[in-house]
Amino acid sequence: MSLVLDNSVAMLWLLPQSNPAGLALAQKVLDLLQDNGAQVPSLWHLEVANVMAKSLRLNKITQAQASTFVALLEALDIATDAETSLRALHDTLDLARRYHLSAYDAAYLELALRKGLPLATLDTQLLAAAEQAGVPVLI
Repeated sequence: MSLVLDNSVAMLWLLPQSNPAGLALAQKVLDLLQDNGAQVPSLWHLEVANVMAKSLRLNKITQAQASTFVALLEALDIATDAETSLRALHDTLDLARRYHLSAYDAAYLELALRKGLPLATLDTQLLAAAEQAGVPVLI
């Protein structure tokens, strides 16, 4: 089963101390990704890089940890959606307005809706929007 992977879940593989309550879901998703793929909007890579850069700057992680994390991500079957930017000013913007989400979060919801995939997220606003929109969520 493929899924849409939100950055909030993936970042716990690098920074487990940042959300101990979400560790079970993060591990469940990581286990699923060992045998199945995930899809992400094209902005996902920038979100990952941003969290890593900030974590390095604040000495929350070492360069070795960052490198190990990048190797993990590259080993997983994570496909980048090519249509994210094409849908930003229409479908994604509409979802952002309807569910009071940032455009970034709405991109995950749009992808899950368009592909008919469940969403793995720890973001409470995105979770609520997905449930309202009828998108299955991993818990």
